Amino acid sequence: MNVKEFIIRSYEGQSDRVQVEDLERRCKVGQSESVLDTMGDPICRIRNSPMYKMLVAEQNNELVGVIQGSIKMVILNSHEPPKDLAKVGYVLGLRVAPHYRRKGIASSLVQRLEEWFRSNGVEYSYVATDKENHASLTLFMDKFCYTKFRTPAILINPVNYHHLFRISSNIEIARIKIEKAESLYRRFMGSTEFFPSDIENILRNNLSLGTWVAYFKGDNSFGPNGQVPNNWAMLSVWNSGEIFKLRLGKTPLSCLLFTKGCSLIDKMFPCLKLPNLPDFFDPFGFYFMYGMYHEGPFSGKLVRGLCKFVHNMVAKSKDENCKIIVTEVGGRDHDLIHHIPHQKLLSSPDLWCIKALKNEGTNTCHELTLTNTPSKSLFVDPREV
Repeated sequence: MNVKEFIIRSYEGQSDRVQVEDLERRCKVGQSESVLDTMGDPICRIRNSPMYKMLVAEQNNELVGVIQGSIKMVILNSHEPPKDLAKVGYVLGLRVAPHYRRKGIASSLVQRLEEWFRSNGVEYSYVATDKENHASLTLFMDKFCYTKFRTPAILINPVNYHHLFRISSNIEIARIKIEKAESLYRRFMGSTEFFPSDIENILRNNLSLGTWVAYFKGDNSFGPNGQVPNNWAMLSVWNSGEIFKLRLGKTPLSCLLFTKGCSLIDKMFPCLKLPNLPDFFDPFGFYFMYGMYHEGPFSGKLVRGLCKFVHNMVAKSKDENCKIIVTEVGGRDHDLIHHIPHQKLLSSPDLWCIKALKNEGTNTCHELTLTNTPSKSLFVDPREV
């Protein structure tokens, strides 16, 4: 079958929606064979981005492939101020129907999306993938010359609706206004790798449930002239479950054994209140903690307090569609992993790959990959989760 028989075109909502949703259901992703339920809106994962596009591959009126992309301005530390802002394109949602793979469809979709990036002045294109997804790595790294960029950790914590975490009585947690949150983010995370220039749009989005800060009682509080406590932490929460649901096709054996073991012990000794893994075979949503920042020698305890607070907030809401709380940390924030409650069996490393679409001046990936050190934090945009 020749690739020229396929047509690559823009997604048309009215006529393509049903076929794209069917294609999504047939294309199971990752070792867990997860399935994405977009709840009637196939472009839900990119709709909140400043610019976005979906392309489809069609043959004989059948959609056999799809890809999505978004464009935004972010901080890149390879650039020098005031040129530290770069326009980047994010590649996501690449799917090809099982019987049409290895026919050049995925390559054609990526190529056309990169053309759209270039036509809009994008300097860098990047993709996040599972390091075990060899087909994806071969496509992007070998064929399209993407380079390994960052390896953040995805941390997942199941929600226990029957148990609330105890938060230390000497920790003060307060919700702050959007204007204050934007000010703090720009001041303290403005130089963070991939910090979005439109942070205010993220904070004001209806999916962003709020921003909270934590500090120790008796410590200096947040003052009117920009004073901050000696130790403090901050994070925001994004309700991904409002726009799409996930469902696992299969659960790793280690998770099944853990669940059965905990369930048995919990029946024998309920006072222990052991964690239980939720049923991931039914569609479920999740909360994503983003913009996590901490400062001070004891701020790790405050991060843990904030994470517990978010868990309790979900548990008290009784919204059992939200089964997990997710965050992603990279760079110097890797030292926070032992402060963030998570299940090691569910958590995994992520792999970001990047490619320079322009080669003028210093605009290459060489500087970016050289800065792959733990000295820089990484901002994970909740709109791209």
